Amino acid sequence: MSKKSYLFTSESVSQGHPDKVCDQISDAILDSLLRKDPLARVAVETMVTTGLVVLAGEITLHNKEAELALSQAEQTARETIREIGYDDPATGFDYRSCGVLRALHSQSEDISQGVSKKSRREQGAGDQGLMFGFACRETRALMPLPIHLAHRLVEKLTEVREQGILKWLRPDGKSQVTVQYEGDEPVRIDTVVVSTQHDESVIDSRSKNMSTKARQLLIDKVIKPVITKERPDLWRNGICFHINPTGRFVVGGPHGDSGLTGRKIIVDTYGGRGRHGGGAFSGKDPSKVDRSAAYMARYIAKNLVAAKLAEECEVQLAYAIGVAEPVSVNIETYGTGQIDEKQLSNMVRDLFPLRPGEIIDHLRLLRPIYRETARNGHFGRTGAGFTWEKTDMVEKLKKSTAKWIK
Repeated sequence: MSKKSYLFTSESVSQGHPDKVCDQISDAILDSLLRKDPLARVAVETMVTTGLVVLAGEITLHNKEAELALSQAEQTARETIREIGYDDPATGFDYRSCGVLRALHSQSEDISQGVSKKSRREQGAGDQGLMFGFACRETRALMPLPIHLAHRLVEKLTEVREQGILKWLRPDGKSQVTVQYEGDEPVRIDTVVVSTQHDESVIDSRSKNMSTKARQLLIDKVIKPVITKERPDLWRNGICFHINPTGRFVVGGPHGDSGLTGRKIIVDTYGGRGRHGGGAFSGKDPSKVDRSAAYMARYIAKNLVAAKLAEECEVQLAYAIGVAEPVSVNIETYGTGQIDEKQLSNMVRDLFPLRPGEIIDHLRLLRPIYRETARNGHFGRTGAGFTWEKTDMVEKLKKSTAKWIK
């Protein structure tokens, strides 16, 4: 029987994309508060548009140092915008001249009583909801190839801009990668799309669009280095490139489009592979299971795949507000599992910490690690902050399943 052939596409956005600007501001404020108060309850949303930043949400703090940090939220927002690269008034959005409005207040006591007034083990979920984690063997990071490449492309865009390799680049940008599969195997990169903000210096005087030379530089300096590093076997003639396909992208960032925290949840996760529970991550402290349980679900899925118990794995966790134990744990291996999925689910309940307080302790989530997660994806990353990417449960999983696997 021939294998099914199909195309699958995922996208990513750069750190200067308006929605990602908002995610980074929200997480930068969260980090500033966790540095002073690890038990801070934070849910900060950001909106940006031409010359304006709006901060809104619920925050509960427990000491004067954290309250001082909150009083400096405007400066935190401006510093984040500067680091992203919006430091020129000519772009229509500049960290020095933009207005910052605040609409922040305390979390509802009706909600917080299910989280704050219990022991760590009995700490309830900060809200109801369902969260998914996913892993597969397509990349070394155990991430789907299309989203992995899309993230690396926007990382590279930032790198060549910040290093001055392509001086005409500006912070806003997007990538998209289409991969051809034969069955479950990626066999060819079909299409790569890169849309990136730029200044007027690369506009062709006749067409009034980005010059052919500039487009080729993006292929040579951004796309080719990424693909040849990650999957050199898939770099070949015949890839279709769409570079700034509208022709020009001078007006961009918050000046070109408003942004909101939490509007890039598919970019943040698996690029459409696997399901999504609907909850955004950025701006939320880890008592919110939208964030912490999604990280745990990825941790579980990655360890199951790393232990070779499945080639592909999706984990669903679900919670009720104020209740510590998950209301359900479900494992889906899409026919690639080495043992029965019900047995896997029971084993996960036995081996992995699934109560919110236990998740926070196990993954060390009370640290100011979140600004970095708000760009280039929350999964498939390296670094001390990304504890949910560790595969330190592999040996326990192998030992627990040895009786079922010959």
